[in-house]
Amino acid sequence: MRFDDKVVLVTGGSRGIGREIARAFAARGAIVALHYHRNLDAAQATETLLAGAGHMLVQADIGDPAAIKRMVDAVVGRLGRLDILINNAGIYEERPLTESSYDEWVDYFPRIARVNLYGAANAIYCAAQAMMRQGGGRIVNISSRGAFRGEPKAPAYGASKAGLNSLGQSLAQLLAPHNIFIGAVAPGFVETDMAADLLAQPAGDDIRRQSPLNRVAKPEEVAHVALFLASEGAEFTTGAIVDVNGASYLRS
Repeated sequence: MRFDDKVVLVTGGSRGIGREIARAFAARGAIVALHYHRNLDAAQATETLLAGAGHMLVQADIGDPAAIKRMVDAVVGRLGRLDILINNAGIYEERPLTESSYDEWVDYFPRIARVNLYGAANAIYCAAQAMMRQGGGRIVNISSRGAFRGEPKAPAYGASKAGLNSLGQSLAQLLAPHNIFIGAVAPGFVETDMAADLLAQPAGDDIRRQSPLNRVAKPEEVAHVALFLASEGAEFTTGAIVDVNGASYLRS
C-alpha cells in the first residue's frame, strides 16, 4: 500500500498506537499532520521518526469543539487538503459504579465522552467538510474491544467506544455517496508505554493468556489494519469494525 502525497491527520499521534500509525503512513509516502494535546516534547520526538518531509505538528484539545475546527483548518490551510483522518485520541479512566459517589459518577461520563465520542464526532464533521469539497476521503476510528465485551471498571470508556462504533456506521451510510469511507479498528490490549506498567505486573500474564497467542497486540499490528481501511481498494469495507485482539474476545 502506498499513500504518496496523501495528507493524513492522526489525532493523539505523539505516543503509542497513534505514533505507530503516523510512522506507518509516513513510511508509505504520506504527509502526516501529527496532533498532540499537551506533550509537545513527545510530538516533536515522534515527528523526528517520520520518513519523508513536509509533516506538521498541530495542537488541540479534542474535548474543545472550537479547537478541533482550528486544528482541521490549520491542516488544510498549510497542506492544502485532508485525505485521511485517523481518530485515535482518547482517554481512559477507571470509575466503577460500586466505588463512586453520585457526584463523581455524574462528572465521569460527560468528561470521557467529551473526548472519545463528541471530540471524534466533531473531528469527523470538520474533516468531512474538507473531504466533500475535494471529492472524497477516508476516516478510520480507533475503537476498542471494550465496546463489545464491556468495561466494568471503566464503563464510560466502553460506552464511548460503543457510541463511536455506531457513529461511524451511521456516517458510513450517509457519506458513501460523497466518496468518503469510514472504518474502525477495535484493539484489545496493546503493547504501548501506557500499558507497560500493567503488563509488567503479575496481572500481565493473565492478560496475555486471554489470547491463544499468549501475548498482546503490537502497535504496528493495529497500524496495519488502519492502513488497509484507509487504502484505495478498501471502499467496500466502509462501515466495518475490524477486531485486533488476538481472538481474546470473539463476537458473532
